[in-house]
Amino acid sequence: MAADPASKRAEGLSLKDTRDANGGNQFSLEPPDQALCVGTSEVIEGVNNVFATYSTSGTRTSAPQAYVPFWNNGTPEIDRATGTYGPFLSDPKCYFDPQLSRFFMTELQLGVDPATGDFTGTSFENIAVSKSSTPSTSAADWYQYRLDVRNDGAPGTPSHAGCPCLGDQPLIGADRYGFYVTTNEFSIDGPQFNGAQIYAFDKAALANGTMKVQRIESGGLQLAEGTAYSVQPATSPVPSEWSSANNGTEYALSALDFNAKLDDRVATWALTNTQSLTTASPAVQLSSVVISSEVYGQPPSVQQKAGPYPLGQSLKDKLNLLQSNDDRMNQVVYSGGKLWSGVNTAAKTKNGPTTTAIAYFVVQPSSTANGVSATMANQGYVAVDRSSVMYPSIGVAAGGTKAAMVFTLVGPDFYPSTAYVRLTSDGAVTGPVSIYGAGTKPADGFTGYPQYDGNGQERWGDYSAAVADAGGTVWVAAEYVPGTFGYPPYLANWGTAIGAIG
Repeated sequence: MAADPASKRAEGLSLKDTRDANGGNQFSLEPPDQALCVGTSEVIEGVNNVFATYSTSGTRTSAPQAYVPFWNNGTPEIDRATGTYGPFLSDPKCYFDPQLSRFFMTELQLGVDPATGDFTGTSFENIAVSKSSTPSTSAADWYQYRLDVRNDGAPGTPSHAGCPCLGDQPLIGADRYGFYVTTNEFSIDGPQFNGAQIYAFDKAALANGTMKVQRIESGGLQLAEGTAYSVQPATSPVPSEWSSANNGTEYALSALDFNAKLDDRVATWALTNTQSLTTASPAVQLSSVVISSEVYGQPPSVQQKAGPYPLGQSLKDKLNLLQSNDDRMNQVVYSGGKLWSGVNTAAKTKNGPTTTAIAYFVVQPSSTANGVSATMANQGYVAVDRSSVMYPSIGVAAGGTKAAMVFTLVGPDFYPSTAYVRLTSDGAVTGPVSIYGAGTKPADGFTGYPQYDGNGQERWGDYSAAVADAGGTVWVAAEYVPGTFGYPPYLANWGTAIGAIG
């Protein structure tokens, strides 16, 4: 374990920022669901449910902007004077396009009854594209679009089983011609799951005020013995990385642990003929292949270091465990001709108990007009004896020459902290686990406590973020506990830490 002086450090957004934004007309939310994107002179970070801008030196250059009024003409998340509810938003993502020099942001939205907060059945993916390379947090600096994804046969949508539906955890990627959003489709009323959905947009048109979209699949994508989920499209650090094969190709990865146990396969996806997105008749084709991998599987909940937890103690509850969720594929980067990604997994070190660790993959894909093939170029595990690491994201510099993986580190000897490892150009871990944001207290959030419908396991992470800028610096962001606020008056104490690794 080490602290790396080469990594710059900035305080990211927090539960306090989320709750206090927009005059306090916000909810307390867990987990943050990290978004991070880096332009030529500006950095944007988003969490549930605010975003802010930073300089590339790490100085915050804006107040936290609440997402609900940003997307909805000033409507608050909750008007605390009248008790009126605004729409429900979740799962922010952010991307800077190195070709267009524009920022892209996405977030799912569900309509609610203003009086009761009940869902109404409307469901959208919000998309914003900046009008310049240095936008402010004002909606006036962005083109905004709303893609209807209820998919119940309403005008412009297909009719899927169990819908109206929501597009959960929208994931984003891009190549030379397209901007891609994939979702996991769930019935709003439950329990129907229709699997992954893929939406392909003309990227340049979005950057010029027009939405042109092709729905790649009208139903769930079938893969091996189950319905595909969390299909992660790739981004690349520079335009020269994008594949020109087959009139433009965008790659993606997904995991295959359909039964939440163990698996030793991953899927590689190719969307080909992406240049057709720029025409009046887009005809992107989708193919996939399943390849063998190291074993990965459902991770356990995570123990954290004991310490003061005033919210839980006031409720006379035990200190929360932290949720490690599942082993879905995390953020994917296509660089050096390879796809880089990782998942949470269960692991047992030689002399320790089973904890949560990371399985990562470096996949070399290729495609033709008729399909995709792939080989596993490298793979491995990141684990810390008797502690846990979870929610990985890998940022990769141009040509795959440099890479770093960020995650949360937590265990009996560690308060929740942000940490990373470096990877070589061929995908091997080099050097120790380095802490760049040391947690100072246990996580003490309301989502774990029975009085708030919890079960002793606090929501944590969902995902982190890592991205390389044009100069090769890898920027990383993940959740930790800064210890500078908490109960009272706040119902959780999570924060995020941003690092820049040269």
